[in-house]
Amino acid sequence: MSIEPASAGDAIPPKCEVIEVRVAELRQLFNAIDPSPFRERDLDPRAAEFIVDWSRDLSSDAPLALVVHLERAAGRPDEAVILREAIHEFFAQRAASSRRDLRQLFRRGRISLAIGLAFLASSIAIGDALASYFQESRWAAILRESLVIGGWVAMWRPLEVFLYDWWPIREEARLFDRLSAMPVRIVYEAETSPDAWRSDWPAVPAADQSSTARAQARSHARDTIGQGVIHDTTRDEAASAHSRRGTKDPGSRS
Repeated sequence: MSIEPASAGDAIPPKCEVIEVRVAELRQLFNAIDPSPFRERDLDPRAAEFIVDWSRDLSSDAPLALVVHLERAAGRPDEAVILREAIHEFFAQRAASSRRDLRQLFRRGRISLAIGLAFLASSIAIGDALASYFQESRWAAILRESLVIGGWVAMWRPLEVFLYDWWPIREEARLFDRLSAMPVRIVYEAETSPDAWRSDWPAVPAADQSSTARAQARSHARDTIGQGVIHDTTRDEAASAHSRRGTKDPGSRS
């Protein structure tokens, strides 16, 4: 009978499309050079790209879930919660960034549209003026048609923005929204040293540090007092022995 490996974190609902990642340590999922606190740290670019690429291959309607296969034993009881919050925060920021990009794209599109319409109107007006002034000239007709074509070419960029460029960014923002809400679960795949988790969580909380410092101070005080007592006892014994020798010496001379 097979034994299910230990796991922690969110329950995976049925009909979820599951993304699976395997790492030896949780910190491999995060950007090593990001100085932010763990919950606010960016994902490692390769890990983020792997998760996003996998999610793009899945159904766009089904809910997503992330299972992290961790090659060590369970560590802190709250590490699954911290991991979920960090992943949700990262993809929520990516979704917000995509929506900012979309707003900037529409702003550039509106400016481009205004410039394109102004240029098109000017090109048509100049072309009509040249055609009416040089009615018998073939070159005037060619120049008029060239100006009209140039005016419509200037309209290509705003048309590209409003017809083609905006929807991939919107789809990306929606994907990041789904990733920022997906359940996250850790499956512990290997039995290792009970302290193996400390490589992911090297920092001791402030409360633990203060209690550790107090315990070390008490231990140092006990050692100091003990050494003082031993020193005083040794000195008293030496004085007593010296006194006894002084008492015996006069009797032996007589």
